Amino acid sequence: MPIILNIETATKNCSVAIAKDGKTIVCKELATENFSHAEKLHVFIEQILAESNVQFSELNAVAVSQGPGSYTGLRIGVSSAKGFSYALNIPLIAVDTLQLLAKQISIANGIILPMIDARRMEVFSAMYDSNYNQIRATQAEIIDESSYKEISETIHLVGDGIGKFTNTLTDEKFVFHNEVLYPSANEMSALSFEKFQNSDFVDVAYFEPFYLKDFLLVK
Repeated sequence: MPIILNIETATKNCSVAIAKDGKTIVCKELATENFSHAEKLHVFIEQILAESNVQFSELNAVAVSQGPGSYTGLRIGVSSAKGFSYALNIPLIAVDTLQLLAKQISIANGIILPMIDARRMEVFSAMYDSNYNQIRATQAEIIDESSYKEISETIHLVGDGIGKFTNTLTDEKFVFHNEVLYPSANEMSALSFEKFQNSDFVDVAYFEPFYLKDFLLVK
């Protein structure tokens, strides 16, 4: 029964969860405009360990949201995850941030389009089918009225980047899930468990967050 510490800090949401066998036991999170990750992350981790009666020595792995997202947020989360992995000699698991965001909604058909706000009319995005399989690679893109014209299926938009496009993406095929803003460590539980079972680990020494730097430098 693997016990995994899940850490999600890629956006304004500082989120952590303890999971056993892929199911969240305790999740604690807080989304603030001023990015309180540096102050809250380790406090939250200590709290969820205490609430779940889990000791650091009982952890079998630590999982972290790999991005894309906030540069500072990703650095804080990944640095902490690496520290725990190294100190406890347990595997490090990296989970795609946009997939976490996509998994916060459930659809019968169509496409899930998670968006993380980047700047102005730009977002970090990817596309997933109803089973959360990625069908378009992650990218940084600028959205305008012509975006996604080639897609006839229903497109479900989710994330903190979608609000600025309500007057831009007006076709009836676009469904805005405005109640979901940020990825959460709660959705990491099942994904990190699957990766643990498959021994899908990253190298603690060399792993770096997925910043999409090349896109940002060009634009």
